[in-house]
Amino acid sequence: MGDTGEPGRSVTAYSLLVDAERAYSRAQFPLVRPLLQRLRNEFGEPDSDDDSAVRYALLRGALAARAGNWPEAVRWCPHSDDLHRTETGVVHALGVSALRRLSEEGRHTDAGAATLAIMLWAYLLDEDDPGDFRLLLSERRGTPVPDADWEEARRHLLKRIADLLHALDVRAGRDVLDAWETAWAVECEAPVIVPSDADPDGLVPLGPVAGYLVRHGRGGDLLHAYALRHPDLGGWSADSSGHRACADALARALAERGRDRVRAGQWSEALTDFSTAARLGRTLGAEDEAAVLRCARNVGRSRTGHGNSPVTRIHGLELAHALLPRDTSVAAELTAELVEQGRRVFQSDPPQSRKRFARALKVTPRDRDARAGLDDHVKADLRRVLDAGDRETKLRVGEVQGILRRDPEFAPARRWLGDYYVEQAVTAALRGRVPAARAAVRKLLQYDGPAGLPHGDVYVDQVLVDLLVGAARRTDTEDERVNLERRVKLLSTAEAVESPAPSSHVREQLDTAVLLLAEHLETTASPSDVIELFLQDHMRIGVSARFDHTVEAAYLNRARERERAGDLGGAQRDRACAGRIGAGLSPQGLLFGPGSHKPRHDDTGQEALF
Repeated sequence: MGDTGEPGRSVTAYSLLVDAERAYSRAQFPLVRPLLQRLRNEFGEPDSDDDSAVRYALLRGALAARAGNWPEAVRWCPHSDDLHRTETGVVHALGVSALRRLSEEGRHTDAGAATLAIMLWAYLLDEDDPGDFRLLLSERRGTPVPDADWEEARRHLLKRIADLLHALDVRAGRDVLDAWETAWAVECEAPVIVPSDADPDGLVPLGPVAGYLVRHGRGGDLLHAYALRHPDLGGWSADSSGHRACADALARALAERGRDRVRAGQWSEALTDFSTAARLGRTLGAEDEAAVLRCARNVGRSRTGHGNSPVTRIHGLELAHALLPRDTSVAAELTAELVEQGRRVFQSDPPQSRKRFARALKVTPRDRDARAGLDDHVKADLRRVLDAGDRETKLRVGEVQGILRRDPEFAPARRWLGDYYVEQAVTAALRGRVPAARAAVRKLLQYDGPAGLPHGDVYVDQVLVDLLVGAARRTDTEDERVNLERRVKLLSTAEAVESPAPSSHVREQLDTAVLLLAEHLETTASPSDVIELFLQDHMRIGVSARFDHTVEAAYLNRARERERAGDLGGAQRDRACAGRIGAGLSPQGLLFGPGSHKPRHDDTGQEALF
């Protein structure tokens, strides 16, 4: 065609491209490919920044579509923003081919043809006519197209395409979010399709689709389809990457449905919608807040909410309170409902009742009924612990102190606090934390001590000693050794607290306890256990002949064991210690070697007997 054209005509890349476009528009398809082949061979493919590149790409896509290679056609087709730089006749021809392809039997899944049909016809039928499609029709008719005829034909064709796409959607079972009919409507409103990015499951991204549905009053369709895809309504959040693209449109649709449900008297459902909308980032306006307030007044204890279950009423009021945290009427209604339900299940479900009262107190911190309900639970726990010996129920010291502050005459609270601080004092003293033990005793005296008496250090120490001696009389386990060792430790701690002038009755009880432990160890443990007790210096040599004999026997027994094991030196030292104890010698002074100084009068010297 270029070789036999007009006389003297020079062949250029542009002329070849124009000839190829003219041939395609005239359905002279056998000529198109040779012209493009010659263009590539002689001039190379057009530069990507040139308009010719867009026109060339469109022709390559059109040829691929003619050959039935729709994926290749989609790959070559330019973006809708670049279609104004192409030849309208080629756009029209390719668009017609795509519609014919979709109209063929069994082509309801050809997403590539659908992508091109939607994008190209939305461009051709645009109200602003950017490609002069009307001019093309006028040229082909040989006469201008009247306004009335143009508008009627345009509307008719828009509807025919929509009907075709809808039929294909129904056959394929596509929902409104990935329907080709929806993509068509979105593209006609504003070009968004990028051919190379189009997905068979959704030609248009979800964000533009969701926005279009809400703008055109189809928020219900959006919510229905989206809920089928994401059944967990509680997971709809603007912070979730999976929901972020549709968050704004979903929030608007939910708010609109919430207002509709308020008008229908569906209070709980409306509150759920408003709550989800807020979670998706919507800030409630005045109309929304008024609707939420109306729901709160009807979902709770009112006549309209009386038939609801307690869980439904509380859940609805919780949603309303979260949406309107500063509204005192909603907070008061929620608090009253929580208190009422807490009282109702006080006996049948104490843990649930306690949760209701605690929540009510959090909503309204100074509510007397909620505080009284919690106090009643604590009082019941105190009675079970003190009167029935219930060890499973755990009480916190702070809540018991609160009971006593609000009800100073409630004796079980005072009694429990007394027992609590007794245990604290004894435990701290056993661990060597005498200042902490004294602090616990002062607390004990505050709740269970004689009124009007001074609580000086001497008095506090005496009370602590009495507590330790009293604890030594109790047995906590069935293991006799454990009980005896605990008794020795308690009494030795009591003696240390009384130091430097320990009382005789504490000393006597400690000596008795040490003797009993030594004899128990003699019959049930090893000689080393008896010797280890002796070296703890709880009792001096010469105080108890039974204790001295027990220790002496332990040294002799261990000496024999060491002889059998070949430890002659250790056996010799044990026999020397046994002999010194048996002779009743004074424990002062070292058994081995001369002393370098005169020992103190109160030094037992037992550390040197090993």
